[in-house]
Amino acid sequence: MNFSENFIREIVEKIVNGTDSFVKEKDKSGVLAVKTGTVVCEPFQQPGVALKDIVTLDEAPRIGAGVMELKETDFSWTLDYDEFDMVIEGELEIVVEDRVIRGSKGDILYIPRGSRIHFRTSSYARFAYFVYPANWQKN
Repeated sequence: MNFSENFIREIVEKIVNGTDSFVKEKDKSGVLAVKTGTVVCEPFQQPGVALKDIVTLDEAPRIGAGVMELKETDFSWTLDYDEFDMVIEGELEIVVEDRVIRGSKGDILYIPRGSRIHFRTSSYARFAYFVYPANWQKN
């Protein structure tokens, strides 16, 4: 198996600096490859909710990305940004008012800016999220 010089450099930096807890390869062109199966999510705001951002603002200044996991939970959220979610595993429900939009493995869901929703699952959901703008907390 051949590894690029950048990939080896990033692994060494991660070991030395203790950063990213997942495998991410960055080509000199700026193209990133993240192995989502290696992303370890961290607890977020309430039990049953965990996430991990997978790109920095330096790497992708306009669009953010990460992985989120839900376990038997209902998590309310108001979006100050546009978001796409791609279900990696399980079933994700997005509740808007009294309506439920369901996504299963491989499905992509779009949530427009300003939406007041609940992320919900009765069992488990793991999904990748993509947000615009990347720096949504500063808006």
